[in-house]
Amino acid sequence: MNENIGKVVLNYDYYSGEDLYSDGDEIENKILNIVKDEEGYEYVHEAYGNWAVMYHLSRQRENIIEPMEIKNTDEVLEIGAGMGAVTGAIAKKCAHVDCIELSKRRSLVNAYRHKELENIKIFVGNFQDVQLEKKYDVITLIGVLEYAYHYIESSKPYEDFLKIVSSCLKPQGRLYIAIENKLGMKYFSGYHEDHLGRPFVGIEGYHKSDKVKTFSKSQLEHLILENGFSNTYFYYPFPDYKLPAVIYSEDVIDTIELEFPEKSNYDMPVLKSFNMNKAFSSLKGASERHMLANSFLVEAKKG
Repeated sequence: MNENIGKVVLNYDYYSGEDLYSDGDEIENKILNIVKDEEGYEYVHEAYGNWAVMYHLSRQRENIIEPMEIKNTDEVLEIGAGMGAVTGAIAKKCAHVDCIELSKRRSLVNAYRHKELENIKIFVGNFQDVQLEKKYDVITLIGVLEYAYHYIESSKPYEDFLKIVSSCLKPQGRLYIAIENKLGMKYFSGYHEDHLGRPFVGIEGYHKSDKVKTFSKSQLEHLILENGFSNTYFYYPFPDYKLPAVIYSEDVIDTIELEFPEKSNYDMPVLKSFNMNKAFSSLKGASERHMLANSFLVEAKKG
């Protein structure tokens, strides 16, 4: 069953009939009404005082797409598209983008905000259930890999998730993963872990009951290379990948003068114990900058 919102097609063949996660009915309905009824919200809106609204609608989210090698002939798959924070930016660079998203309401937000673009199709449902009929040049996992436990029924969900993703790519296809660094400098300075809202969770080690997991740089690299990909290239978004103000490549991260807005968590109080800009400056020329960056954007190529 399909629905058209403007030029965007929504496919409900794999929808369970229930949105299994949400920031709350009231705030998500408010966001849906904003994109349906208002113009210019993507640049500035009084509701940006609410973290959920700013997170889902701010155009600063689109910055994470800039380093990605996406050609105008590419077929792209965006897994976990959410409310379409980066869908439009991807669609404007490629031939076509297929989105997969569990939530119908979030998919409707995505569709309404991009209703003038004719190269977007949204599959509402769990990635594991959606039957895709083609292979892709590019696949994106932006804030998604850490939730593999929820997408994949497996004793090794992170490994199997990447293997399935690899199988969806054309030969020499490219995967882009944006994810927090469990050893990010901000977590040592006192910021709460982004998903669980508790300090030092990633540093001390996740519990299975947490049902979410991020990785250090070497852990993430090994995970990718051992599950369907032949090489990786790292970028480093600051203050993190959610609202990136600047993105450094692995070729320059050691030696460049790092300067970035430190604030990245707007939804909870922060007890910050030191200045991150000064700490990163003290590591100029040192490879530890790679290890301590707050987030990663990884390009992984299928061999």
